[in-house]
Amino acid sequence: MSVRSFVIVGASGTVGRRLIPALIDAGCRVGLIGRDTEKLKGIFPGADVGGYADIGKTGGAGSTLLYLATINNDKDADYEAFKAVNVDLALATRDHAAAAGMERFVYFSSTHALDETNSSAYARSKRAAVELLGQNAPIDTRILYLPAVTGETLSGRLAVLNRLPGLVSRPLLSVLKALKPTVTIPDIVTELIALDDTRDDAPVVSTDQERNPFFVGLKWLMDFVSALAILLLLWWLMIAVWVVIKVQSPGPGIFSQTRIGRHGKPFTCYKFRTMYTSAPNVATHQVPISAVTPLGSFLRKSKVDELPQVFNILANQMSLVGPRPCLPSQTELIAERQARNVLSIKPGITGLAQVNDIDMSDPVRLAKWDQRYLKLRSLLFDIKLIIQTGLGRGRGDKIRPDRA
Repeated sequence: MSVRSFVIVGASGTVGRRLIPALIDAGCRVGLIGRDTEKLKGIFPGADVGGYADIGKTGGAGSTLLYLATINNDKDADYEAFKAVNVDLALATRDHAAAAGMERFVYFSSTHALDETNSSAYARSKRAAVELLGQNAPIDTRILYLPAVTGETLSGRLAVLNRLPGLVSRPLLSVLKALKPTVTIPDIVTELIALDDTRDDAPVVSTDQERNPFFVGLKWLMDFVSALAILLLLWWLMIAVWVVIKVQSPGPGIFSQTRIGRHGKPFTCYKFRTMYTSAPNVATHQVPISAVTPLGSFLRKSKVDELPQVFNILANQMSLVGPRPCLPSQTELIAERQARNVLSIKPGITGLAQVNDIDMSDPVRLAKWDQRYLKLRSLLFDIKLIIQTGLGRGRGDKIRPDRA
């Protein structure tokens, strides 16, 4: 296997200082670019260091340029200052890399920029850069989104844990990681080395929450307690809805259907029946609107039809938040989810794609959003999605209009 060559801009930052030794330990060839070359030589003795005019000499054909230079979101600066580094310098550096015959340009951003409601100068500048970098790219251009970077020595707001003994700081850090997504330097190195084999437009690099027992346990507890609370508080509503469905149209009050669950295993999913019994057994976006009962339309809009899925949660088949379960016949969606490791987690009653009005009519787009949830998931993110669902955000799968 050939040695991978990386040229790094922004090496003196917190991430760069930890990433460069890890890349070298992984057998990669590393060159550094910056304005203050003497400072870089002092931080990384013996490293191949050059100025921006030396990009071609430092890297050369076949290299990948990693753009880590940034003004972070904790800096007190106006938008133009953020734009100068996060946008303008990034575009100019990418052009230099292309002119030098480099193979790839990788732009790093915090996951804060993925939140469209984040109007900070940092987030806006990062989103602007991503948009411009995607236009007429002269070389292969990738975007990598990183959450908080953790390691043996913590920085930023987590630095306070460095003062605590390991017996206290390690479990406390695991709890904090359950609340918000994080990533380690080895995870970033693995992603960078695999760039030749992957092609995602804007992947999030994070540490798998399944490796965190605090997250796994607390998420299960949140699901179980919530499902139990719904049953105890809304049992009367569920009975009333079941009765009205039975009275309004012939057929069962509860609709059961085989869906694909965790690890691709089928399970029986329960919902209140919202369609006539003559409706075809196909994905919701393929069902004509005439197949939906008058009450069913209300139940779907209010999301009350999902209430029986609390039994799936109690059976450990579903979670409150996760990718929406699909039918076994939706083979394209299953394949796309399998390729992105989405099937490694339980499906959910609501999810990131659902609150963003992305339904199953576009399997590739849906699977990408499901993968984004997989990478961003945390207890606080789940709570945010539950609140957004409760406030009526997201309409779920759209019903196909009747054809004339």
